[in-house]
Amino acid sequence: MKRSFIKVSEESLFPIQNLPYGIFTPKNEANPRVGVAIGEYVLDLSVLEDTGFFRRVKDIQEKSVFHQATLNKFMELGKDVWKEVREILQHLLDENVRDLRDDDELRNKAFYPQQEVEMHLPVDIGDYTDFYASKEHATNVGTMFRGKENALMPNWTHLPVGYHGRASSVVLSGTDIHRPKGQIKPKDANTPIFSACRQLDFELETGCFIGPKSKRGEPIPVDEAEDYIFGMVLVNDWSARDIQAWEYVPLGPFLAKNFATSISPWIVSMEALEPFRVEGPTQEPEPLPYLKNKGPDSFDIHLEVYLQGSDMDNREKIATTNFNYMYWSMAQQVAHHTITGCDLNPGDLLASGTISGTERESRGSLMELAWRGADPIKLGNGKERVWLEDGDEVTMTGWCQGEGYRIGFGEVKGQILPAK
Repeated sequence: MKRSFIKVSEESLFPIQNLPYGIFTPKNEANPRVGVAIGEYVLDLSVLEDTGFFRRVKDIQEKSVFHQATLNKFMELGKDVWKEVREILQHLLDENVRDLRDDDELRNKAFYPQQEVEMHLPVDIGDYTDFYASKEHATNVGTMFRGKENALMPNWTHLPVGYHGRASSVVLSGTDIHRPKGQIKPKDANTPIFSACRQLDFELETGCFIGPKSKRGEPIPVDEAEDYIFGMVLVNDWSARDIQAWEYVPLGPFLAKNFATSISPWIVSMEALEPFRVEGPTQEPEPLPYLKNKGPDSFDIHLEVYLQGSDMDNREKIATTNFNYMYWSMAQQVAHHTITGCDLNPGDLLASGTISGTERESRGSLMELAWRGADPIKLGNGKERVWLEDGDEVTMTGWCQGEGYRIGFGEVKGQILPAK
């Protein structure tokens, strides 16, 4: 197994097999730049760029992509450049390669402990699309609102349902979330009232970032769709369920989803995820030809959700699920998104929608876990939760488990503050 000269434990989320990309600033410095996570460190790619390690990659040197405050310039270069850069990094970090390992001066410039850097939103996000691609989640929600017989709408098994979200309110993990306000209609009221959200929820999702720009008017074929995906992050798409219940007819989510969407700081490359490719769920009826994949199109990604209230000493795990439950794949989402001729741009974010499994503990939202209040979740301190309370902190994490290593995403977390 390939190993780095940087010591990395088997439980670390960031071995040499991973090398996720992020934007960071060392303490007491002002200029954000590109780094990769390796063990407990961040490797500064701008230093390697200045030293000439990427000289064979023409676009990297000419555009100074690793001195940028976002990953967009690097992302737009495409999969051949991403692959070459990854090969260079894995070579330099290999335990048997001396170039970086034995150069003390260079190592002191290039490595920073993760606890001594500030992470930033890694991408300038131009557009954000949120899908609704977990059949178990859609079935649970539909059952609550329409009954078991009408849980799925007629179109759901024929196309990846989605909506256009709000890119400006995508925030980095660790950002506090103020409880939103809006119109809600209590059950016993004939007209709506203006109120702070009373049914605040999290949604466990993943997201993929688009790399190269596609051409307007030219759909992306499903078997080429992953060539446009730079990598994946964890997503918590916070949701105001009571605001949404009143507003969503006939056009869907609006204010209920536009106040905050949290993402993890590290973007895991598709190449790092490749060894964990698996078959997704059987799709019946068979998708139309433009959505029909030719091979395995899902990934075995273990996902967990933790909750810690202001009166709790420790966080508690309240959900465990897996990305491989997703009915509609990322490739199918990209193909469907562009079938009209819609163009995608570098930095566009496509979120999966809530990821839920078949068991109660594998449900990816509090609304499902507590079944819309009918079955509250019980915490270790004797308290219960139906919806999120002020002071609650939600943490999500995930990884792929290899033999002796993990490919991890880090964490995405956020704490609920009172409404302003």
